[in-house]
Amino acid sequence: MTLLDRLNQDMIKAMKEKDIETLGVIRMVKASIQNESIKLGQEYLSEDEELTILSRELKQRKESLQEFNAAGREDLVNKIKSEIDILQEYMPKQLSNEELEEIVEQVIQEVNATSMKDMGKLMGKVMPLTKGKADGSQIKEIVERKLK
Repeated sequence: MTLLDRLNQDMIKAMKEKDIETLGVIRMVKASIQNESIKLGQEYLSEDEELTILSRELKQRKESLQEFNAAGREDLVNKIKSEIDILQEYMPKQLSNEELEEIVEQVIQEVNATSMKDMGKLMGKVMPLTKGKADGSQIKEIVERKLK
């Protein structure tokens, strides 16, 4: 089942249950997917492209959460946390810290990375392997720690 199919099924379920918040998030994700397919001139997006859009939406929410926390807007913090929870249901299972460190170690061996100068090359190889399964800032932190 594609992400779009799953979103359509969950949208119908949310409508029946009158779950306004879930319905709003699903509609927003669907609109983002449809806008991207129009922009790319494709009828359907690949699973990887859909995952990219979902990751982007999740990242935007997390950034908003930090800003609202800093501004002391508890009303918006709770709303954004709820949206993040809904979006994470559609994301693939997240990798553990140990799994991420293992992947980073393998890539370090592959590219013979020895210093921070190799960070760009290393991140370029690690990010596609972990797409949608880990937060970029978490990966960056591990890479920096391993290269020091």
